[in-house]
Amino acid sequence: MREITTEERRRRLGVRHALASSARVADPVAAATAVVALHATDAPTVFLAVRARADPAPPAVVEDALYVQRSLVRMLGMRRTMFVVPSPMLPIVEASTMQRVAAAQRRLLLKHLREAGVPDTERWLTDVEAGTLAALAARGGAATANELSADEPRLRTALLMAPGKPYQARTTITTRVLTVLGADGRIVRGRPTGSWLSQRYRWALAEQWLPVPLDRPSETEARAVLAREWLAAYGPAPASDLQWWTGWTGAQVKRALADAKAVPVRLADGGSAVVLPDDLDPTADPGPWAAFLPALDPTTMGWAERSWYLGSYGPLLFDRAGNAGPTLWLNGRIVGGWAQRPDGAVAVRLFEDVGTEGRALVDAEAGRLTRWLAEVGDVRVVPRFRTPVERELST
Repeated sequence: MREITTEERRRRLGVRHALASSARVADPVAAATAVVALHATDAPTVFLAVRARADPAPPAVVEDALYVQRSLVRMLGMRRTMFVVPSPMLPIVEASTMQRVAAAQRRLLLKHLREAGVPDTERWLTDVEAGTLAALAARGGAATANELSADEPRLRTALLMAPGKPYQARTTITTRVLTVLGADGRIVRGRPTGSWLSQRYRWALAEQWLPVPLDRPSETEARAVLAREWLAAYGPAPASDLQWWTGWTGAQVKRALADAKAVPVRLADGGSAVVLPDDLDPTADPGPWAAFLPALDPTTMGWAERSWYLGSYGPLLFDRAGNAGPTLWLNGRIVGGWAQRPDGAVAVRLFEDVGTEGRALVDAEAGRLTRWLAEVGDVRVVPRFRTPVERELST
């Protein structure tokens, strides 16, 4: 069995994730392809993640790919997390992951509607979904949630969640219906109502939004494709990492890896992993590099077992729910954190002595990021999920 060293995994990370300066790519689509999908729960992450891999890449270039060319699409994906994916990957993610998510979310919504006393619940919800799609079409194929709930008043049906609990809340079904329709591939998130930092999006009919019609493969075929794509970017890695990243069951992961023809390897720091059969050759050294990655960056969040690149720094850089804050990378591992101060400058905290050359790389990259933030306008990037080091540096 082939043994893969930690140094080899770090070289692969720098090259395949387009983080090493010699490996950066030309455009946002190539940046997303390098990591399979960009995390999009926090809107600035998409733009900062592309900047780290396709420098220079101002927000307007990313917005063009998202909203004009539509070569990138924002969607719910693995683990019911928001991602931005290259448009050809949309049906792969839908078939491999989101069909079951959509079905589960719809069943849960039906349960809550029945508890609220809505009669003939299945037919009622189907009719509300059809009315929502008709309202979206009547508005030219794009509308906000508020506009749709005005056109289809049943979206304002209220549910009392967690009754009797201290955290009980009354909420409408608008977001939940739109989430189900999105997970089912019938609508997608379009252009936001504000700037590139905005978290509020218009919804669009998928058939009108996507540049070309996309055929959806079977679940089994789609899982094999997604497993191959993930292994090409993140392998070698334990099968448990793929299971965590996708949210699949153990049986589904086992079948997908078999269909992808994955082969076992041994990790030098202990344990076994899998890799694509034609991906055993060593990676050329990309040279020294530094990268400032945003909160929830796909590289930081790409594996469940992170000790080989994170070390003992997790409590400083992750919140209690497991969300990563901004991280500072040097030659394939995390060595610190960063944040944007109120004056716009990028503040850095190194957790260890990285040497003269390493410090020079960090300072140079901090300067580039500070200039990029200044050039895109008077913006302040504050992560949606605050972490200890980010809070400390940003004040």
